Amino acid sequence: MRPTAGELLHFSEDATIRPFEPHVAATARQPEAYVWAVDAEQAPAYWFPRQCPRAMAWSVRSTTAEDKLAVLGPSAARVHMIEYGWLSAMQTTQVFAYRFAAESFRRLGDAAWVSSEPVHPLGPAEPVGDLLALHEAAGIELRLVDDLAPWWRAVIASTVQFSGIRLRNACTPR
Repeated sequence: MRPTAGELLHFSEDATIRPFEPHVAATARQPEAYVWAVDAEQAPAYWFPRQCPRAMAWSVRSTTAEDKLAVLGPSAARVHMIEYGWLSAMQTTQVFAYRFAAESFRRLGDAAWVSSEPVHPLGPAEPVGDLLALHEAAGIELRLVDDLAPWWRAVIASTVQFSGIRLRNACTPR
């Protein structure tokens, strides 16, 4: 599930949001109220239940061969990792995607798109489907571990690109 040209997506477990009102998220690093959306490149980071902690890493031009092998392994270009305790939620949680016209948003940083105005989706929420199958179809290795912390420490000390979402929800305290 990715946006098409000229669109952005917002992922949610709630299929009844209309319109989207700007708000300050509980985890926000800025005081402004926004409606948040992601582009095609960032969409896979949201193929998870909302509260699921996830550590993600992928190779970029500046990634060394040593880091690629140590962090991603011999064949993966992108890896998403969750703890075993979240597998059931990955298999049973229904996630929906809302499509928005990209022109209603502006870029904020490297990964997010935001609107300071209320935004109406282009249509009804669409079920994203099988979250594990989305990863497989995109060629993203989804790995299960007891504890995200050791791999996360290796990731952030390496030359791979990375993102961590909801890590405070991991089973093992950071």
